[in-house]
Amino acid sequence: MAQEEKSRRGCGSSSSTILQFVPFNSLADEGFWHRLSSLKLNKYGIDDSPIPITGFYAPCSHSQVSNHLRLLAESLPTDENGQSSMPAFSRGNRNRCPVPGTLYNTNTLEAFHALDKKSLLKEEANKIWEDIHAGRAVEDSAVLSRFLLISFADLKKWSFHYWFAFPALVLDPPATLVESKRAAEWFTPEEVKSVSVACNDWRNSSLTADVPFFFISIASNSHATIRHLKDWEACQADNQKVLFGFYDPCHEKDPGWPLRNFLALISSRWNLKSVHFLCYRESRGFMDMESSLVIEALITAPQGLNDRQLVPNAVGWEKNKNKYVSRCINLAKSMDPTRLAVSAADLNLKLMRWRALPSLNLDELSSVKCLLIGAGTLGCQVARMLMAWGVRKITLLDNGRVAMSNPLRQSLYTLDDCLDGGDFKALAAAKSLKRIFPAVEAKGEVMAIPMPGHPVTNQEEKSVVDDCSRLYDLVDSHDAVFLLTDTRESRWLPTLLCASANKITITAALGFDSFLVMRHGPGPFSSAHANTSSVDMENLAQTDKGGKRLGCYFCNDVVAPTDSTANRTLDQQCTVTRPGLAPIASSLAVELFVSMLHHADGMFAEGDITNSTSSSGGSEPPLGILPHQIRGSLFHFSQMTLVGHSSNSCTACCSTVVSEYRKKGIEFLLQAINHPTYLEDLTGLTELKESANSFKLDWDDEADDFDDDDDCVEI
Repeated sequence: MAQEEKSRRGCGSSSSTILQFVPFNSLADEGFWHRLSSLKLNKYGIDDSPIPITGFYAPCSHSQVSNHLRLLAESLPTDENGQSSMPAFSRGNRNRCPVPGTLYNTNTLEAFHALDKKSLLKEEANKIWEDIHAGRAVEDSAVLSRFLLISFADLKKWSFHYWFAFPALVLDPPATLVESKRAAEWFTPEEVKSVSVACNDWRNSSLTADVPFFFISIASNSHATIRHLKDWEACQADNQKVLFGFYDPCHEKDPGWPLRNFLALISSRWNLKSVHFLCYRESRGFMDMESSLVIEALITAPQGLNDRQLVPNAVGWEKNKNKYVSRCINLAKSMDPTRLAVSAADLNLKLMRWRALPSLNLDELSSVKCLLIGAGTLGCQVARMLMAWGVRKITLLDNGRVAMSNPLRQSLYTLDDCLDGGDFKALAAAKSLKRIFPAVEAKGEVMAIPMPGHPVTNQEEKSVVDDCSRLYDLVDSHDAVFLLTDTRESRWLPTLLCASANKITITAALGFDSFLVMRHGPGPFSSAHANTSSVDMENLAQTDKGGKRLGCYFCNDVVAPTDSTANRTLDQQCTVTRPGLAPIASSLAVELFVSMLHHADGMFAEGDITNSTSSSGGSEPPLGILPHQIRGSLFHFSQMTLVGHSSNSCTACCSTVVSEYRKKGIEFLLQAINHPTYLEDLTGLTELKESANSFKLDWDDEADDFDDDDDCVEI
């Protein structure tokens, strides 16, 4: 291995002109090992023949992080194909340039350690050398980056011993560095623009996006053209600059490992002495002239370079913590399909945090407990969206059963849930969520919500008291509550409980072609100063804050919620809406919730409207503005954001109602349920309506002069 390190760093010469290369790094996805285990168990058995695999890499896209050569589940052959067939994958993915490799999976740990690593590396180097002389490297340049993987899969302990090698042909004498500059400095301003356009077109074309080696020719008028390696003759026009380009996976000041075999190809096939290279790197999907390098190197062709039989020495075994030793990964926990599902589900969120949203708090999302009141069209959609955002603790509350009309619009149910009278929605929805994503902690609660305007008999009173107690416990044990029922009165008690407990509350409500999504403001006895722990929370704000607090779903009402289900026709018994409305409203409800979690002020944040400046000191919140209400219409395909402050006469969240509930508890709730005018009397709405009804207009006496036929005033 000493010779390998010497070759890796330029033959150990102290000369600063020796061209240095940054080694390739590997990354094997959990799905790859799971797939290998499945093939080992179900197909290969004790057959340890070499297996063709495919690795993937892409140009460096981060100023401080190099890209790895990755192995995914699809890197291995499919079950249907023979073991000698190549893995199946689609071409043209700009983020996944395919590289051929060979896997030697042994049957014992002793066999793994006994493998002749020197011979295996030389065998792969021979393939690269043969590809160069046979012209295959010009037709498919990816073969220049062939790699090798040796492994042992201990399927009892679910541990994997492995070692990667990236064979690189050693030029002797080595190439020397003449000049290395940032591409933005080396090219003229006109060339910078033309080369950028050409490279971006090359990367955006499905035919060339994953072709990692190419020519760049620049005419005297600064026009740049990118060509395949097989089009060398087309680059030989007079007065043209010619650069050899390659996708550079590293971010450092030295070029990446793929350049090594590219040098061998250039020296052997075209016998060039002085060569310019473009180390192509990018940022946000476009060529980055600041991080890309242009390198001029001198190549002295070693003796016998054109002899097909004289294969140069090769280096390339990957280091592990600066030592030439194998790696071991234990996936005893994560190899379970449920754990794999978690890894796959979190991938998009992790990429969001890495690429666009560093402040995304995945731990908070996975730990937050959400209570969904209503498991119908809205409830099903909200549950799915919450899982997509990484929420893992979901409780659904409903007392209805799945009807034959439900599965088409309510995405968690199937026909089987409708049979024999229908399963309870809450239980069926929770079961469906676990089938979709086994790692979710989904529970179903079957219960009716006590509602004002729905009087109960003495015999029913105990059941209602129990339901109120259960609902209180559920609200208290969750961090956020979504109100997704189809009647106004069913939202009243949860709204009151959330206002009293100061819980995050999100409402989504549907019309035929319109919707409302809103977040409720904090309760009347809450404080935005969460750090003031020495003050009793109940004494911080004993009255509504003069309209500063955001309102709840009931704050704009001038009547108490009453029975809206009695004497209804069929169309009134069902929530008749356009099919696309519920998914839109549900998605916005979840996005609003996630935005609130990531806002500096949380539920105390002021309501933003479109194009408004953030309320958090003028800085932009990580997920954009945080509105109070979102109202939309499919009829006009329009959407607007509104702000509504709390009402001192609100029948659900004002300090008068919450105080009365805290003092009298279940007695207060029974009064509100059994007496329709109780809430109006308590909040002063009755007096307000009487004042309005007693208001009289004083008519001018001149009105008597009009004829009877004309005695009509339009107000």
